[in-house]
Amino acid sequence: MQVPDSTPFPLDHLSLLGKPEDPALITREGVLNYAELERLVGALAGGLKECGLSHGDRVASWTPKSRMTSLLPLACARAGLIHVPINPVLKRSQVAHILADSGASLFMTGGARLATLGETDVPAGCRTLDEDGGAALFASQPLPPSAGDPQALAALLYTSGSTGRPKGVMLSHANMWLGAISVAHYLRLTREDRTLGVLPLSFDYGQNQLFSTWAAGGCVIPIEYLSSRDVIRAVERHEITTLAGVPPLWVQLIEAAWPARAALSLRRLTNSGGRLSPSIVRRMREIFPAAEIFLMYGLTEAFRSTYLDPALLEEHPDSIGTAIPFAEILVARADGSPAAPGEAGELVHAGPLVGQGYWNDPERTAQRFRPAPAQSHHGGIAVWSGDQVRTDEKGLLYFVGREDAMIKTSGNRVSPTEVEEAAITSGLVAEAVALGRPDDRLGEAIVLIVSGAGARGQEAEAELRNHLKRELPNFMQPAFIVWRSELPRNANGKLDREKLKSELMA
Repeated sequence: MQVPDSTPFPLDHLSLLGKPEDPALITREGVLNYAELERLVGALAGGLKECGLSHGDRVASWTPKSRMTSLLPLACARAGLIHVPINPVLKRSQVAHILADSGASLFMTGGARLATLGETDVPAGCRTLDEDGGAALFASQPLPPSAGDPQALAALLYTSGSTGRPKGVMLSHANMWLGAISVAHYLRLTREDRTLGVLPLSFDYGQNQLFSTWAAGGCVIPIEYLSSRDVIRAVERHEITTLAGVPPLWVQLIEAAWPARAALSLRRLTNSGGRLSPSIVRRMREIFPAAEIFLMYGLTEAFRSTYLDPALLEEHPDSIGTAIPFAEILVARADGSPAAPGEAGELVHAGPLVGQGYWNDPERTAQRFRPAPAQSHHGGIAVWSGDQVRTDEKGLLYFVGREDAMIKTSGNRVSPTEVEEAAITSGLVAEAVALGRPDDRLGEAIVLIVSGAGARGQEAEAELRNHLKRELPNFMQPAFIVWRSELPRNANGKLDREKLKSELMA
C-alpha cells in the first residue's frame, strides 16, 4: 500500500476535501454537503472571533452530539483558537477541573448541564454560551480557510492519569491532520463511505470518526444512543459502512438481533480502547460477513500507534498489529536498548503523531514525553507509553500489560486516584484503593477496597454508592466494593497495592 502524503495542513482544511455536492454530515438538524460544511465552518469561526476571543484562547464545549459539536473543532482551528471538548458524561468536579486547568475563555453548554455546576465552577472571566446562543454564531460573516502554522496548538484533549485529575494532552493541527489522513488511508475509506459516530467526540478515537471520514470525502452520522437497538436502527436507516467501537459496545452489539440488510451494509468495523477476546471477534465475523475487522491500539498522547491488517486476524487474533502510517513504534528495555523478539519491553511511539505534552504540567510531561531511543529513525521527542508489549518473529506486536496503575474499563482510562478520592470524601471510609480486575465485557472491572471505623453492610454500601454516583461518571463506578477492617501496608508504611492486587487476582 502506498504511503500517504505526510504534508500537514491546518485542521480546518478538512472541510475542503470532499466534492461540494456530496453529503458530509447528517445530524438531527439535517444534512450538510461539503459546500455547506465549508460555509458553516467559516461562519462559526467568524462568530467565535466576534465573541472577542484572542488567538490561542481556549473554547470548552460540554454538549451532546449535534451540528455545533461536530463543526466546532474545525471552526476553532480556523479562528486560531484551541478547542477543549469535555465528555458529556463527566460530572461537576471533573468539568470544573478542566475549565480551571485549561483557562477556558468561552464555555459552550446547555442550560440543564450548566445547572449542575456550582457558582464557582466556571472560572471568573470565562464567558458561558448556551446552545441557543451558540446557534446564532452561524449567522456571522464567514472566515476563509486558515493559513496558520500546522504545528500550532489546535486542541486540548483531557485524559485520566494514574496519580490525579485529568490532564490536557496538547495536540497540534499537524497531529490531528496526519491522524485523519493515516486512518483514512489504512481503513481504505472512500467518498462512498458512511460512518456512524457512536463514540464521544471528546475522545481522540471519537473525533477521528469525523476527521478521517472527511479526509476521504465520505459522510458522518454522529448519534447519541441508549441501547444497541438504537445503533442497529441507525445502521439500517443510513446504510452505514463503517462503525467504530470499544469492547463493551461490541459485546452489546453481538448479543443483539441484526436484520440482514443492516448487518450486510457494514464494510469495516474498528476496535480500540481494550482487547477483544477471540470469541467476540469470531461472533462479529459471523454476524457481519461482509465487513473487515480492524483491531487497533492507541493512546491520546500520540493518537494511535498500531493496527492489525484484517487479513492477519484469523492467524493472529491476539496481536495489535504494526505501526500505522506516520508512526514509528519501538519496543525498548528499561535502559532504552531494543528488546529482542519475544522479549517484553515498553512501547515507545515516535514521529509526527506525537503530541506536544501536557498542558501546564511540565513534570508529568517530562515523565511521558522523552527523547526517542537511540535506535529510532525519526528521533526527537517520543511518547513512552508505560505499556509492555512484545514482538514476534514477523514483527507483529502483542500487548503484555501496563506498568502503571491505570484502569482501562469500557474503553476509558480511569485514574484510581480519582475513584479513591471520591470514596474518601464521602466520610464513610478512611482509606480506599481502586484496582482493575480482568473482565470480558469491560476489559477491566473496577474493584474498590475500603476501610473505615464506620458501619459496614448493605446500608453503608448503598450510601457510598449513591455518593459515588453523584461524584463520578458511570464508567468510573466500581463494579465491586470490598470492605476491610484495615488495609495492608508495605515497609514504608504506604498502602500495599501490590499485595491487594495479588489477593484480588488469586
